[in-house]
Amino acid sequence: MTATVTEGRTDRAGGGESVGKGEARRSLPRIPDRIRRGGLPYLLLLPAVVLELLVHLIPMVMGIVMSFRQLTQFYVRNWGEAPWAAFDNYKVAVDFHAPLGEALLHSFYVTCVFTVIAVGLSWLFGVAAAIMMQENFRGRGLLRAVFLTPYALPVYAAVITWAFMFQRDNGLINHVLHDQLGLTDEPSFWLIGDNSFIALVVVAVWKSWPFAFLILMAGLQNIPRELYEAAAIDGAGIWQQIRRITLPSLQPVNQVLVLVLFLWTFNDFNTPYVLFGRAAPEAADLISIHIYQSSFVTWNFGSGSAMSVLLLLFLLVVTAVYLLLTSRTSRGRRSADA
Repeated sequence: MTATVTEGRTDRAGGGESVGKGEARRSLPRIPDRIRRGGLPYLLLLPAVVLELLVHLIPMVMGIVMSFRQLTQFYVRNWGEAPWAAFDNYKVAVDFHAPLGEALLHSFYVTCVFTVIAVGLSWLFGVAAAIMMQENFRGRGLLRAVFLTPYALPVYAAVITWAFMFQRDNGLINHVLHDQLGLTDEPSFWLIGDNSFIALVVVAVWKSWPFAFLILMAGLQNIPRELYEAAAIDGAGIWQQIRRITLPSLQPVNQVLVLVLFLWTFNDFNTPYVLFGRAAPEAADLISIHIYQSSFVTWNFGSGSAMSVLLLLFLLVVTAVYLLLTSRTSRGRRSADA
């Protein structure tokens, strides 16, 4: 039947055989088109998957293998010849009565406190700035650009600038607090001692809160303005609107934002390394810099690799529990709304 229709069309067109071949050519690409539509997404993802394997997965597997060996500076050239240690590196790391385990536990505690404070303040500043930027006023675009400046600056350049500002003798922080405002009796040491933790939190929050501001500002765009207008007509104030409309509407965004900020902050290595150098003060001894010292300062790569694996397992467990709890909360809220 198809051949007859094709021949009829061919005779009427006067092109004879050439028209029939043209229709045949147009009908042939149907199968390749389906293949391209089905395989194109995977083809586009292939470079990213290859780079992920090269940059992250392969070094991670090598680190896991190294954690089971007594890898010191004597086996750096050929780490495959390092003696097999089994779980000895892990036993030493989790022996909290020994000096190495006690130091790791202290670093873990400092990192947890630092992460909670930094993530909480970053989210608080971000949501406050995002709500403020929803109103129309002159200079709003310029103020948005200023808010996003810390997020756009290179990390090393920004942290080095803060390190100069925290200098005791000629730093800007002491000049303002001591010389101008007179809030301190003498210039403070910000990069050593207990004040180093405050300096670390300040730099981390300054660096992270613009990201929270950017994400929350995008999330606020999806909230209909009619909800606020109806709430204002009903007599709801600004705080009631934020509590009853803004925060519940931002819950899906906050779930992802808090998790990302937690992972970034808990794993942060650049900020303490650039701010304090290779040896961070005890009050600001984050677990990332502690693992670096255990690996590249004491040349015990097996122990450092074991600590890295333990950190990876901890983050995986926390992430899984967090996603499980947030997914249950979301399902419960949807069922309650239904």
